[in-house]
Amino acid sequence: MEAKTIQLAITDDELLFRKGMKLLLNGYEGINVSMESENGLDLINQLKNATELPDILLLDLKMPEMNGIEVAKVIRQDFPEVKIIVLSTHFSRAFVINMIELSAVAYLPKNSQPATVVETIRAVHSKGFHYGDEVMEIIRENLISKKKEKIEFSTQLSKRETEVLQLICEQYSAPEIAEKLFISPRTVDGHRNNLLLKLDCKNVAGLVVLALQKELVDIPLKY
Repeated sequence: MEAKTIQLAITDDELLFRKGMKLLLNGYEGINVSMESENGLDLINQLKNATELPDILLLDLKMPEMNGIEVAKVIRQDFPEVKIIVLSTHFSRAFVINMIELSAVAYLPKNSQPATVVETIRAVHSKGFHYGDEVMEIIRENLISKKKEKIEFSTQLSKRETEVLQLICEQYSAPEIAEKLFISPRTVDGHRNNLLLKLDCKNVAGLVVLALQKELVDIPLKY
């Protein structure tokens, strides 16, 4: 079966950057930039009138009319199926945490290598999120600094669900998890859906953050 083309939207007020990214990404097989906008307000208006929503949004943060943070709030409420990858010059801890809390599934600096951007797009499309080591470390530091009380969710999870959760947090795809656990991808999807329900998470990115916060998994960094 032919793989589905990933439909992208790009929202950035820098015309040259936006056009350059569109030209670059359209050169990769299986990726198509189907929507572009110069600010958040322009994007939201296009989404409201779109016959088909993009799969993934590449979103800048600092923009006129409606900035990236405001956009993320609207996306989370009205277009939750659109996955947000932040692509910004602002890579501080505060920005990263704020956007992840608003359901951003990846966060990249604007000076990232093109191959890294493409890899992230494909990973998000196949797995639902993609956090690099630097972002994962920011998430850990934030969770430690908050010193939230640990809730024993683990008693609610079966051994297999815990195994699937561990591999999800290690950023394996459903087919890869299926191969490792000798089960079918459909079974993996079933366990993932059960985890979302049991842990009251809206998406896989939220599941990962919660699992780290509640110490349900142990993910070694690659540094």
